[in-house]
Amino acid sequence: MLGSSMSDLNAGHSFPSGIISRGNWISILAFEVANTIARGANLLQSLSEENILFLKKDVLNSEGVQKLVSTDIKELLSVAATDKREELNAFSREVIRFGDLCKDPQWHNLGRYFSKLEMNNSINKHRAEAETTMQELITLAQQTSELYHELNALDRFEQDYRQKLEEVSSLNLPRRGESLMILHDELKQQTKLVKSLKKKSLWFRPLEEIVEKLVDMVTFMHQAIFEAFGAGVASVQKTSTEDPQRLGVAGLALHYANVINQIDNIASQPAFVPANVRETLYHGLPTNVKKSLRSQLLSIDAEEKLTISEVKDEMEKTLYWLVPVAANTTRAHHDFGWVGEWANTGFEFQQNAAQNSSLTRLQTLYHADQQKTDAYILELVTWLHRLISLTKQREHCFKPQPVRSPTQKTITFQTKMHQFLPLNNGPKTQVVELSQEDRILLNKLNRRRLNPGISRSQEFPIAEEKGSRVWALSRTADNSPEGNLTPWSLDHQKTMIDVMDDLFYNF
Repeated sequence: MLGSSMSDLNAGHSFPSGIISRGNWISILAFEVANTIARGANLLQSLSEENILFLKKDVLNSEGVQKLVSTDIKELLSVAATDKREELNAFSREVIRFGDLCKDPQWHNLGRYFSKLEMNNSINKHRAEAETTMQELITLAQQTSELYHELNALDRFEQDYRQKLEEVSSLNLPRRGESLMILHDELKQQTKLVKSLKKKSLWFRPLEEIVEKLVDMVTFMHQAIFEAFGAGVASVQKTSTEDPQRLGVAGLALHYANVINQIDNIASQPAFVPANVRETLYHGLPTNVKKSLRSQLLSIDAEEKLTISEVKDEMEKTLYWLVPVAANTTRAHHDFGWVGEWANTGFEFQQNAAQNSSLTRLQTLYHADQQKTDAYILELVTWLHRLISLTKQREHCFKPQPVRSPTQKTITFQTKMHQFLPLNNGPKTQVVELSQEDRILLNKLNRRRLNPGISRSQEFPIAEEKGSRVWALSRTADNSPEGNLTPWSLDHQKTMIDVMDDLFYNF
């Protein structure tokens, strides 16, 4: 049975199974212990046969992992195994800390016992037993989660009651008023509920009892990692996971995820890009991307004619697999935080654990190579520039054009349709002629470079019906205006880097 882990490995030491020292209640540590149980439940679930198979067949061969991390499956297996070992070590450190808080000295210095697991894989624990033990801990943690909320409610009841007492005292009123009695009864009922939950939760459990179960969890999960990845896991040396060029090691994974999400958001609505959004994206771009951006934009082939749909399709080829990785990075960042955060989310404990169990570092930007990721971001920003440029040009083609009459000083706006309507109901089409002076002026305007920081476009989106591909977590394929218009000639635009309202004019 479980509970004999330490006696199995320490036959010559005093680790009697099932003998619990009473009286050392967990008390206020209940929320920290529950947080540790949540971490252990997630790790145990991730080591199931189903999740290990998914990791090896799907995650390691996913486009994001292959393009950003490595194409070497052996290296990726080593990285995945090291990640699991680090998760187990983090869980073990918390168990060690709780063991040192026990009154019974047999649970002190558990680190010595756990270190021997690295050299001994002969202990055989069954998954069914481990899952039964973990379920018992999860049930206690669920009650502790409910206790967490009810304690907060009790605090509010106490504050309301005290405020009412102060109000009654200041007005010299009797303390037997109806409203005061109602608050007193609510406070009394809430106090009883809290006392009941303390008995059902970790609060009134002996710390030694829970530590023993957690030790068994550590032992089983060490065995599960060994079986899933092989003998080399226990002695994994420094690998690419410690490479400073990896985004997670450099502390840049979350920042890169935010940049990718910003690009995706802008690409979904290229015709509506506020100035503050452009500035936020530019200032957040990685240093290497900023350095290469100008030359990348200048290298755009002016003769290459692309439609908005074609540019969006090119962006989708990368956003299709990159956006989900960025989303996973943001999600993983919030998995564990301050003590009790899991209880404050409002979700059921077990449901929350199940949602996070299959997410690994390889599914995030943690192990992504910085240089490779920079290259993809640079490519996306370049395509984004072209997408917004084409969107502005298309809208300019369809917006009303100012035309100066040769006999009038005022400017009238005429759409293309209005220019060919019969005037005075006559049978012939009236064409407005421009004076020589106006022609010269318009030619100068066409040759003049756009001023930095001034938008020449007006937001008149054109609704068109056209099917489009919809990719997971990426919005560029279905939210922005579609069109098959051939863009204006780019002959005079090789130096017009500021076409999209000077997004990059100051780099």
